[in-house]
Amino acid sequence: MPALSRRSFFACACCAPVAAALTRRPALASSTTPRTTLTPDQALQTLIDGNRSFVTDSPVRSVTGRMRRLELARSQAPFAVLVSCSDSRVPPELLFGRGLGELFIVRNAGNTVDATALGSIEYAVAQLGVPLVVVMGHERCGAVEAAVAVVEKNATYPGSIGQMIEPIVPAVLQAKRDHGDLLDNAVRRNVSRTVERLRTASEPLLLRPLAERRLRIVGARYDLDDGAVDFFDIAQPVGRATPGVHGGGPA
Repeated sequence: MPALSRRSFFACACCAPVAAALTRRPALASSTTPRTTLTPDQALQTLIDGNRSFVTDSPVRSVTGRMRRLELARSQAPFAVLVSCSDSRVPPELLFGRGLGELFIVRNAGNTVDATALGSIEYAVAQLGVPLVVVMGHERCGAVEAAVAVVEKNATYPGSIGQMIEPIVPAVLQAKRDHGDLLDNAVRRNVSRTVERLRTASEPLLLRPLAERRLRIVGARYDLDDGAVDFFDIAQPVGRATPGVHGGGPA
């Protein structure tokens, strides 16, 4: 069957919905769609407080159960995006004491951001009104350790593992200039590079809310031993004031 021309494709009635989606910019979610009422600073403080409770085994506000599930069946209003590692020891909801419908999570080994992850983040910000993006690495990350082995020992990995590690290698090269533990420095560098990439994305879906201070993008590192999350790179980009929110890392 010959390929449809562009004109005939768009004229085809059965393809009309697809054609419309391809020819118009994505609309923001309706103003009637429920969204979080938290500001970026309040969202960050909520995570900080939740992790503090997790570390001290204090009671946490974790809303789950049948009624909450039914409440969320028609819509969601998360207050933060968590870009984190797939490591089974790093479950974001538990680390921050959160329940159903509160965190929009993007997970992969090494907490990197490819096209799929970036699209997921942009969707959460533009369509769901999420005011905070946290890129979180963790202590003794296996993916970062593999990237260190690539740099230090010229290691190779089978299948798609090598391609998965490639985006982390520049962070390792930067970390080699730092003092201290190479692996841990690379974990932080990997987070910082992703934070900077998201803050300088070419798409207005992130730039506009950042400029209007409706969005914050910050970095974090989870400690496997003590359970604490250290927030860093939390300062607003140059030209924007830094609100008085304090985490475990420097502002």
